[in-house]
Amino acid sequence: MSDIASSSSRVRQAYEDFLSGVAPPADSVRSLVRDSWARSLERGVDPGEAMPDAVSMTAAEFAEYRAAHPITAVRPLVQSLMLDDIADTGVVVALTDQVGRLLWVEGATDARDKAADINFVEGSMWSEDIVGTNAPGLALAVDRGVQVVGPEHFAGPVQQWSCAAAPVHDPTTGHVIGVVDVTGGREVAAPFALAAVRSVVAAVERELRSRAVDLGDPATFSGAADARLSVLGGSSYTWRRAGDSARGLSRRHAEILLLLEAYPEGLNTEQLALLLAEDGIDPVTVRAEISRLRRDLGTDVVASRPYRLTAQMSSDVSELRKQVGAGSELTAAVDVLGRGGLLAESSAPGVVELFEEIREDLRSRIIADGDIAALRKWTSSAHGRDDLVAWRRLEHRLPSGHPDRAVVGGRIRLLDKRYGV
Repeated sequence: MSDIASSSSRVRQAYEDFLSGVAPPADSVRSLVRDSWARSLERGVDPGEAMPDAVSMTAAEFAEYRAAHPITAVRPLVQSLMLDDIADTGVVVALTDQVGRLLWVEGATDARDKAADINFVEGSMWSEDIVGTNAPGLALAVDRGVQVVGPEHFAGPVQQWSCAAAPVHDPTTGHVIGVVDVTGGREVAAPFALAAVRSVVAAVERELRSRAVDLGDPATFSGAADARLSVLGGSSYTWRRAGDSARGLSRRHAEILLLLEAYPEGLNTEQLALLLAEDGIDPVTVRAEISRLRRDLGTDVVASRPYRLTAQMSSDVSELRKQVGAGSELTAAVDVLGRGGLLAESSAPGVVELFEEIREDLRSRIIADGDIAALRKWTSSAHGRDDLVAWRRLEHRLPSGHPDRAVVGGRIRLLDKRYGV
């Protein structure tokens, strides 16, 4: 039995145990999913017949509501980043509002028709309260990117599907305005599906943030950063303020600073706890870490309610993201990403998300640009050596008769055989 089949069988048994009132073994299903099952049961969701509510508006009211919703403004960006890649795969891409209502469902006609069989259609409600455990509803419930695979769904009719979703935040208030979701079959069960969704959401939030910048506000152009965080040089992490010597940081403090830089609107205690550990950490522990961080670096570094950076800070991670976003020196960016450091070593979900977003952005940029040197660097790196799409792109870019085409072709055949593509 394959690992995927074995995992699916284990989760299905845990699901059946749960519904029969027997607590499943702790290692049989992720706590994120188990907690969602418990909430679904508490709220009276029927696992055998749960189906999303139909739209409660007239067609005209729904069209007006959807057109005015802020997430609709970034629909063209989502289309450009995702729809070409999912053509003819049986997968659909959905945008929801902040309560789980599907505003847009896009993909090939046959894929949308198949999704309609479970009422995954524009206007339907896919909140956790109504349908139970599913990626769009769970992403809204826990305010983070999630993946729900097959039998992890609470509603039986949905268990033949897999989905990956991540919330989109308003850049000014930090409030969730909706979700980007990918729903389909086994294709969406692969880890890269969630990484791709997170990458798209990062691009969407950058777009929203750029629209929110007030160019008339002098604070927009307020001087250079007076502190620098370095976490990509290896296993040591440092903080340096202008005029001071570098200070070493614990991994936890480096994670907190990196996350606060990534969320300039701030994070409350619960949000930060979930970004630091898969199952969250005790709020008392979060507050204690912030207290120690202030003691070590200064009381003016992090403000409270919500936690946010008050010192002007730059980091080698944000510099790498800007470099990738600008499409400059991509071969150097592969080298920087390959050094490891906190991005590769941390298991904090929020840092893992940052790592996956940067890696996917870099990969997408390299493949789109088609620069042979960057493609060579990527396919020889730990991140790209098994990237079949990148190898094929490299083969296409190499001139006919180039001696390396034979080696590249051999690697493509090997990957085809290895992964059964």
